[in-house]
Amino acid sequence: MAPYPFEVHHRIRRDEQADYVYVARALERCVDVVSIQHEYGIWGGDDGAHVIDFVRSLRIPAVATLHTVLRDPSAGQRAVLAELIARTKATIVMSRSAATLLRTVYGVGSDRVHIIPHGVPNLPLVESATVKDSVGMAGRDVILSFGLLGPGKGYELTLDALPAVVAAHPAVCYVVVGATHPDLLRTEGEAYRQRLVAQVQRLGLTEHVRFVDRFVGRVELTRWLEAADVFVTPYPKLDQIVSGTLSYAMGAGRAIVSTPYAYATELLANGRGILVPPGSVSAYATALNDVLGDRTLRASLGRRAYAHSRGMIWSAVGAEYRRLLGDVAVGVRWDEPVGAFAAINV
Repeated sequence: MAPYPFEVHHRIRRDEQADYVYVARALERCVDVVSIQHEYGIWGGDDGAHVIDFVRSLRIPAVATLHTVLRDPSAGQRAVLAELIARTKATIVMSRSAATLLRTVYGVGSDRVHIIPHGVPNLPLVESATVKDSVGMAGRDVILSFGLLGPGKGYELTLDALPAVVAAHPAVCYVVVGATHPDLLRTEGEAYRQRLVAQVQRLGLTEHVRFVDRFVGRVELTRWLEAADVFVTPYPKLDQIVSGTLSYAMGAGRAIVSTPYAYATELLANGRGILVPPGSVSAYATALNDVLGDRTLRASLGRRAYAHSRGMIWSAVGAEYRRLLGDVAVGVRWDEPVGAFAAINV
């Protein structure tokens, strides 16, 4: 099996600076506009500076989607982001808080910033009990987190709160789905996961925590989302401007309990979820017990999150990207069957 699908025409090796220039030049022969996905850690060079080699070499217009906008960037991070924005035709962010940061911290004009939400699958709204048996959770109250495992996700807070939840709901199980982040694997192996397992054992929670320590595909991930009674994102860093996992949970219509980081505060407003103070084990446990113990509350939170997410399904997000990319692709009409674009990641 080939490592990439047939749609992939060019590959940039992260730490090979020459690849950035070569691919940038090659794209002008096959596409009209380039969509760049930016996150500091995925591009090579100091602070991901190789992305600048790429945009400097482009001879066709580009749009940048920013997955991270730091409130207090280093000088290098600020310089990379500023030049990337200056050299692209438009900048996309996924939240109002990110757009505000670009204006207030980076001095980017409002006319250059477009808010397009994080995309989610178009899932039906289902009762968790109808799905639990398919993931081995029949009869359990399921709390779920998913994503690449690593520090900074707040799993420790959930584990610390869990004894009080187990006392009120003895059938509860906290499920953490996802492989360890590859960068973390390279530096310390599975040491972080082992620390979490040790915490579980120390708290006497062996029967109430399950680690699905592998990458799961779309179908299996959907089953876990639909089987969850409560989805949690207990992130300790409150300036986080996007969370794909939170978006997916809303798209599945799950009740959500979260710390009030920027993205969660925005998306879970107006009764679409419950926010708890960061670091407060007791408040976190109380919120989980309230949601697990009140079916009406749980259903109300899920329905509101689901309704809000209808503007985030992939077809709606794709249509917004298509309109914007068409605007910046000189001479291309995107309501006609012509033109092409390249999505660039590393």
